[in-house]
Amino acid sequence: MILKNLTLENITAACRGVYHGDHSKLSLEVSGVVIDSRKVEDNYLFVAIDGTNVNAHKFIPDTIKRGAACVVSHEDLGETDYPYILVESTGQALLDIAKLYRDSFDIKVVGITGSAGKTSTKEMIASVLSRKYNVHKTPGNFNNEWGLPITIFEMNESHEIAILEMGVNHFGEMRRLSSVAGPDICVITNIGIAHLEFFKTREGIFQEKSQMIQDMKNGGAIILNGDDNILCETGAIKGVQPQFFGMGEDNEFRAENVTSLGLKGSSCTIHLPSGESFDCTVPLPGVHMVSNALAGAAVGYNLSLTPDEIKAGIESLPSIPGRGNIISTDRIVILDDCYNANPISMKASMDVLDLAIGRKVAILGDMGELGENAGQMHCEVGRYAAEKNIDLVCGIGILGKEIVSGAASGENTEALWFETKADFLRTVKDIIKTGDNVLVKASHGMHLEEIVETLRTL
Repeated sequence: MILKNLTLENITAACRGVYHGDHSKLSLEVSGVVIDSRKVEDNYLFVAIDGTNVNAHKFIPDTIKRGAACVVSHEDLGETDYPYILVESTGQALLDIAKLYRDSFDIKVVGITGSAGKTSTKEMIASVLSRKYNVHKTPGNFNNEWGLPITIFEMNESHEIAILEMGVNHFGEMRRLSSVAGPDICVITNIGIAHLEFFKTREGIFQEKSQMIQDMKNGGAIILNGDDNILCETGAIKGVQPQFFGMGEDNEFRAENVTSLGLKGSSCTIHLPSGESFDCTVPLPGVHMVSNALAGAAVGYNLSLTPDEIKAGIESLPSIPGRGNIISTDRIVILDDCYNANPISMKASMDVLDLAIGRKVAILGDMGELGENAGQMHCEVGRYAAEKNIDLVCGIGILGKEIVSGAASGENTEALWFETKADFLRTVKDIIKTGDNVLVKASHGMHLEEIVETLRTL
């Protein structure tokens, strides 16, 4: 496959670089763009982005042996027997090249951001839109300044819609992403308290995440969670009035008659602005998944899907490992939600655990980037577990100790603390009993997926 419009000449111009090498190759179109030297194939472009402890430029000779057509470097490589483009910043060059490639496609782009639920909402929207379109979406949570470009480079001529997730944790990052994505539809899931360490307040989070809308294409749509007390106050931006989804009566896309089906999901009636409505089953548990379904309905409605197509997309939503994935073994039921965590998603996951029949166990680890009040927030999560009468809370990590402290306030909740994941795994066979329902959740850096795999084998 050749990447449309990505000639070495166009790439050099897009990233304002200086081309070194055989000028007869400037018209060459590359077949792929990567930042991982191990993924280089014949005719690829390798962008040498240094890691925290690794100078990526030392891998350039290996990429040439693998067949790289050209490399992008912020180091002057001198005289070489291969083409390279010298730039000021390879990180910025990656974004510039991705924008060049994105702009070569005349397809609709759905941009998604928010404090929690970005990936699960992306999956719901993709499930809905795939009933009508060939959809390209962000893999996993490739939503940062490296992941977004890599996602864009995987687009091809067969795609009709791109769903691009954008995650930020510092001021100024959103415009770097959204200016590349150029969304036609902007979706914001909620304004929570993730990354408060950097944004300080929820208003600061809204200020940064809403910057995505500044790069919305003309004629675009803004879709916001109307149940969020900050988002619901949003007025017209760039002359476009937001459309709201949620449970409240004032939302254009709303759900009523929401009924829990336990760990099998929820049933509800979804109302559309046209006056049409339909009954459906959201196959993953938790009221937050109903909210995701409403976001999917809103995007589908704006892209001309019928109510039947929207319903079919919602009801065919697949589960995702690490994100509310229900795993049933011969002995226990595991709620695998270990990919990431913040206080809002922690409580939502315990709401789901509360739907289970039998003993309920929450294995919870540290949540990152919460700032100076991190200890208090972890304690509040523990108290919430106690309010839900979770039978056993296992806190793992330094901040996990604060979760245990909060959980211990409940008369019906047993709370155990483990300093490390290894400490917990040494005793897991004595803790987990046949018939247990077990939630596993923490920030990604805790890597609790190892615990999920161990639980599967008990």
